Amino acid sequence: MKPLLSMVLFLLALGAGPLAQAQSCGSGGGATVCLTATGTADNVKLTWTVSGAVTGVQVYRDTDSDTNGRSRVAILAASATTYTDATPVQGTPYWYWVKFTNSGGTFNSGAATAVRSGAVRNLTSLQLSAQMSPGWNLGNSLEAIGGETAWGNPQANQALFNGVKAAGFKSVRIPVSWSQYADANYNISASWIARVKQVVDYARTAGLYVIINVHWDGGWMQPSFTQQAAVNSRLNKFWTQIGNTFKTYDDYLLFAGTNETNIEGVFSAPTAENCTVQKSFNQTFVNAVRATGGNNAQRHLVVQGYLTNIDYTVGCNATMPTDSIASRLMMEVHYYDPYNFTLSESDNIWQWGASATNPAATETWANESFTDAQFQKMKTNFIDKGIPVILGEYSANLRSNVDPNGKYRKLWNQYITQAAFKRGVVPVYWDSGFTGNHASGLFNRSTGTQAYPDVVTGIVNAAK
Repeated sequence: MKPLLSMVLFLLALGAGPLAQAQSCGSGGGATVCLTATGTADNVKLTWTVSGAVTGVQVYRDTDSDTNGRSRVAILAASATTYTDATPVQGTPYWYWVKFTNSGGTFNSGAATAVRSGAVRNLTSLQLSAQMSPGWNLGNSLEAIGGETAWGNPQANQALFNGVKAAGFKSVRIPVSWSQYADANYNISASWIARVKQVVDYARTAGLYVIINVHWDGGWMQPSFTQQAAVNSRLNKFWTQIGNTFKTYDDYLLFAGTNETNIEGVFSAPTAENCTVQKSFNQTFVNAVRATGGNNAQRHLVVQGYLTNIDYTVGCNATMPTDSIASRLMMEVHYYDPYNFTLSESDNIWQWGASATNPAATETWANESFTDAQFQKMKTNFIDKGIPVILGEYSANLRSNVDPNGKYRKLWNQYITQAAFKRGVVPVYWDSGFTGNHASGLFNRSTGTQAYPDVVTGIVNAAK
């Protein structure tokens, strides 16, 4: 785990412009070595100054600031003061040390950190989306109000993302809250940006595509004319800071502007006012990210349909935001139908689909044919027009007291995954973290081991 202080220093260096840190010094045996690391699109360049006698020089590297587990990347002449590392993964922060020897023993410079800026491939969003299925949500963690662990999940770690990748998932959506970590002027604390960056790096190190967003965040994104200016101002401020933080990352990182925007407590069809204002949020997001430059000028961005409801999206969001680059936008919807089967705390409705045997325990309106028709709407109205679609959330909770083997839960999750995937929609499963009754967790959040391998396998195989 990367200490937050080290990440804060790294981010402050990024904010200054170049991908470098100030000199980081270490002394021993009467000598002092001060190291600087600078990232470019092709490599990371190290330079150091030496004061005193040095008889040997080695360069070490790691993906965190802990010297335990670091790897040696070069043995150099004692007179060397530069080294170019061409092997870093693009978009990943690295820490470097110069290990030096003299008559007094072996010592280290301070740790210097830099990022080899990532490359953006010449892919349309539709082409990119074809590489992202299936996806998985780090739910109830970084978006939790009160802190990352406030809703009962442990802090995310590298082992978790390694497990998600090994299970066959190709992308991860990381919902994030920002307001609770910002001051009255919406300046996000450096320590929180550092933590989000750390978690993104875990996912990228595991080899996953990553989507980060501004999630519910306390419910301030109200799509009304009275709130429009204030919401757009805050969105612009947040996405400018987020964009500047990640502007060197490659196109395996995507941004999603908002989450399930609606008038709080109103779930009926949006008014013309609601649509107009919600679409302005999408436009503000796109404009703010593009203005930060770097790789964000070409980054693939995800905008949302109204309330992420498929029918509302088709009716309200047929016109996408204007963009300074073609074919780099995606649309996001969610799917939890029928609610009484997927999310309700009641166990009255616990069967689903054509194989259901108890009419009293089944809601037939949201069956297989309904599901197919819903995703066909997204294909016809968006995908067939060159606009990819992310199914950013879907899941059915475990109902162990009435369906102990999870037959219908597994069936629903598998069918929704397949119905979305076969129409070109990227399915991203909602994992709440909890693996007990009335929850949707699939992994042990501390170890990355699978809690329900049959459900995981069903989802992964349905997206092939």
